[in-house]
Amino acid sequence: MQHTPEQPRVTLYIILTTAFLSLCFLLSLSSSSQYSSSSYTGRPDDLRPDPRLFPSSSKIAADTAPPSIAYLISGSSGDTRRILRLLYATYHPRNRYLLHLDSLATQSERDRLAVDVQDVPIFRAARNVDVIGKPDFAYQRGSSPMASTLHGASILLRLSGTWDWFVSISVDDYPLVTQDELLHIMSHLPKDLNFVNHTSYIGWKESRKLKPVIVDPGLYLVEKTDMFFASQKRELPKAFKLFSGPSFSILSRNFMEHCVLGTDNFPRTLLMYLSNTPDSLSNYFPTILCNTDTFKKTIMNNNLLYLASNDTSKERYHQLDHKEFTEMVDSGAAFARGFRYDDTVLDRIDHELLGRKPGEVVPGGWCLGDSSKNRSSCSVWGDSGILRPGSGSDRLERRIVELLSNDWFRLHQCVPE
Repeated sequence: MQHTPEQPRVTLYIILTTAFLSLCFLLSLSSSSQYSSSSYTGRPDDLRPDPRLFPSSSKIAADTAPPSIAYLISGSSGDTRRILRLLYATYHPRNRYLLHLDSLATQSERDRLAVDVQDVPIFRAARNVDVIGKPDFAYQRGSSPMASTLHGASILLRLSGTWDWFVSISVDDYPLVTQDELLHIMSHLPKDLNFVNHTSYIGWKESRKLKPVIVDPGLYLVEKTDMFFASQKRELPKAFKLFSGPSFSILSRNFMEHCVLGTDNFPRTLLMYLSNTPDSLSNYFPTILCNTDTFKKTIMNNNLLYLASNDTSKERYHQLDHKEFTEMVDSGAAFARGFRYDDTVLDRIDHELLGRKPGEVVPGGWCLGDSSKNRSSCSVWGDSGILRPGSGSDRLERRIVELLSNDWFRLHQCVPE
């Protein structure tokens, strides 16, 4: 085989990038200075949530208390208002929230976001919303989204030891059920369950997304530049089976601890392998799940997401008409993806599905105020363990029962193709 003068340079870039990604990942685990809390530092009492939200004498026993979800909400420059809207739409005092404006946003945007969060009384009371102070940069087509997601997960693991599932969402996403409805349904499911669309069928992805070797500038540069593609391609791995799927998933805490803190070296081995692979995030979690005996039986081949896009169009966003809106609702999905900030469909979701008013959180069982007096019902709060699910929980329940019926759940787990 004849070597070209460019090959040593390509190899050096690959080695340096892999080493740098691994170093960044390890540093993210050991450093507590990677995030800045939206809350102020004061007396120890000031760091505790309002006891009315988490009463020690709650009638709800610890083993029957509703679960908790850790959300990583990400956006870029100009997305402050979209992140806040998504935070309002997914908010519940029991959950944990980490907000991330990537490095394309200015520090003033990041500071403004933290101030806006601090100005909301319920966020101050529950003390469950934080803003990343030192941002990551993520190319959608590279491996930096994988590093950013793992960074966010590691911070959330450090911030709280009580959440049960991890969900990473972007400003293009929006919930289709209230958190009361989602937590109500999740409370009846095993906490080790992982909702991940996955397949081992590669097809065209082999030549376009798995064999190409790239260097993601988001891992080592602060400005946006073109992705670097090596001229050579590599063979697919034989030590493990690759699985892929959409980047959106609902992952258990046990699994995230395995990926971030676990003693099994496979998550780190795969991390290094995928560090020079396009769209690595879509392969990372499904491959770990399906190649680990502990987790391969915990995976549900459905991520509870409705993709609000037009497959026949090259446009990123697609305006849903009345028929498509009904189809989206009837799907029983918990989330949807593919919305503009000013999409009128979001207003309709707020009004018809979430019962949310502009600039307010979604009302839940913890809200004790009187909304008839031109005030938010959530301006007065009580026990966050009280859930009041509505029709959204019925839709979601039907979806999950359908997935669990006729052994569909087992028959579609990590199927080799």
